[in-house]
Amino acid sequence: MFFKNYRAVIFVGAVVLAAVFLFSYGLKYDTGRSLPQKLALEVAAPVQKLLTLCVKSVDDAWTRYVRLVGLEEENRKLKGAMGDLQAQLALYRQGFLEARRLQTLLSLGERAPYRFIAVRVIGKEQGALAKTLWIDKGQADGLKPGMPVMAPPGLIGRLTNVSRRSAKVQLLIDEGSNVDVLVERTRQQGMLRGAGSRGCVVRYISRTQDVREGDVILTSGLSNIFPKGLLVGKVVHVSRSDAGMFLNIRVSPFVDFTSLEEVLVLAGERKEPFGERKTAK
Repeated sequence: MFFKNYRAVIFVGAVVLAAVFLFSYGLKYDTGRSLPQKLALEVAAPVQKLLTLCVKSVDDAWTRYVRLVGLEEENRKLKGAMGDLQAQLALYRQGFLEARRLQTLLSLGERAPYRFIAVRVIGKEQGALAKTLWIDKGQADGLKPGMPVMAPPGLIGRLTNVSRRSAKVQLLIDEGSNVDVLVERTRQQGMLRGAGSRGCVVRYISRTQDVREGDVILTSGLSNIFPKGLLVGKVVHVSRSDAGMFLNIRVSPFVDFTSLEEVLVLAGERKEPFGERKTAK
């Protein structure tokens, strides 16, 4: 049973021993041409080749392992560096977008004959009826209740509650908001009221008047709160009720209230004439 299980090992061992014996015998008694030496070389050659292949395979496997370990470490470092670069790219992108928004705000302030205070939006209240924002400046910065608030390209609301370092902005779409407006094309005047998620509606324009979809709505300047001519929105739907005296006009504001990050508070008219700039002496 032992011989059957290990006969291959015994055979290889016997061949190796015979090859060693013949090789040793040839070295001792032969001049280099004897049959024993030739037989020893013939038998030992395949064994040597097999051993060489085994050693080479082990060496190659070890070399590949060392290389893989090095590549894994290098890959880990590259991933870390790529993560840092992505974080820096995100910061640069945010800075670029902020600079572009501020540039747009600045251009709005330069075109209008008013003095503006730039503020950041720090909070939002989007309830079923109330639509308001909180900004990061207040009485200490010269803000007062009732001041109009704008964002490119036009009006978004007005200040209501003002504390020392913050203030609340009532948006045009708030159902408690009312603004005196007019239709730019026909100069017909009405009252704009917030309608929540439906935008705004204009009331008190006679059903006999010509108001069309696409008409631009501006502030009329009749109140002491909003100056005349500020962009408000665009008419998106007009209907005439047989029972009512007035048109049902739905208006979509020009400003997207969901994406506001910085806004301008209209703090009064400019002291210098509009369009002129002071030059350094």
